[in-house]
Amino acid sequence: MKTANCIIENMGAGDWEAVIEIYQEGIATGNATVETEAPPWERWNDNHRPDCRLVAKDRDIVVGWAALSPVSSRDAYSGVAEVSVYVAKKFQGQGAGQLLLNHLVSASESAGVWTLQSSIFVENEASIAIHAACGFRSVGTRERIGCLYGRWRDTLLMERRSNVIGA
Repeated sequence: MKTANCIIENMGAGDWEAVIEIYQEGIATGNATVETEAPPWERWNDNHRPDCRLVAKDRDIVVGWAALSPVSSRDAYSGVAEVSVYVAKKFQGQGAGQLLLNHLVSASESAGVWTLQSSIFVENEASIAIHAACGFRSVGTRERIGCLYGRWRDTLLMERRSNVIGA
């Protein structure tokens, strides 16, 4: 495996065009999300934590992104967040996804997040492997949790508990 030659930065407003393009690539695979189209900026922005949004760049090219979404608006779950990690198709398999996720774990702990969770289609072996390499454990399979294009899909629920926050 080739190693990613990337730097990780906080996502800026100028990154949105590349972020949405990479997201649309992921949607098109049918193995990344139950979403069928990328949302407009306003909805995406409203649904993701502003303190945990990252991009991986190779020179000035955004090759991937990662962000957190709150799982609940209730105070008791303020430190629990859902992970999103996407890498542009032509940069997959080079380590950018794992690099992004490792940095997202650090950013999440700096933001006071004690549990990260990810719901991954069981067929998405690469994403499962990246999450496992970054300290996530399998909680279990959620059978027929979502229907995409008339086909019921199973997801593997993975989580990572912080050793720093709430320990």
